[in-house]
Amino acid sequence: MTTRRLALFDLDHTLLPLDSDYQWADFLARTGRAGDPDEARRRNDDLMEQYNRGELTAEQAAEFMLGLLAAHSPFELAAWHEEFMTQVIRPAFEARPRELVERHLAAGDLCAVVTATNSFVTAPIARAFGVPVLIATDPQYLGGRYTGRIEGTPAFKEGKVVRVNQWLAGLGLSLADFSESFFYSDSVNDVPLLEVVTQPVATNPSPRLRSIAAERGWQVLDLFDHMEDSKS
Repeated sequence: MTTRRLALFDLDHTLLPLDSDYQWADFLARTGRAGDPDEARRRNDDLMEQYNRGELTAEQAAEFMLGLLAAHSPFELAAWHEEFMTQVIRPAFEARPRELVERHLAAGDLCAVVTATNSFVTAPIARAFGVPVLIATDPQYLGGRYTGRIEGTPAFKEGKVVRVNQWLAGLGLSLADFSESFFYSDSVNDVPLLEVVTQPVATNPSPRLRSIAAERGWQVLDLFDHMEDSKS
């Protein structure tokens, strides 16, 4: 067994006090880039409620969220994402989550962001945190455009475990090769990955995850004074 440590971070409501997927869709709606703005907001809110209840499937999320990507050219999307980072994401960065990530990086831990939100939305955010590896739900890209479908296994619920194991296997490693493995997450949807690391950390946890953490003796870490999106 190596003495190296592994640190995995969920993104939305864990490192960020908001849901980047929800905020991206809201950003497109309020800037007139998501078709019918009222309908887009309604669907966005419905998906968030399903996610908070632990009832959302990756396919249900993809139909709407990845459909937003498929409706536009990559050139347009890239320009809009720069606006999104400037107006929504960077102003939401807080000191304590950044310090948490920086401590793991400074210690030489192998670090990755592991998020269900698609990689188009989250890749620039992971880079802004300085995390070198992103494991996210990948939108299919063919013929120079997004198709609106998922490529491979979505990084969602049990899929996060699958994707982490695939990534480590590609490095010739497994979870058992680390002296300690951390996963920081706010969501009950992430219980499958929290269960397989040596140091599960319920971070800014939803009430349901906070209850599970108390039952199982998991560490609880609160990094934010408030949350910008609703969470249950």
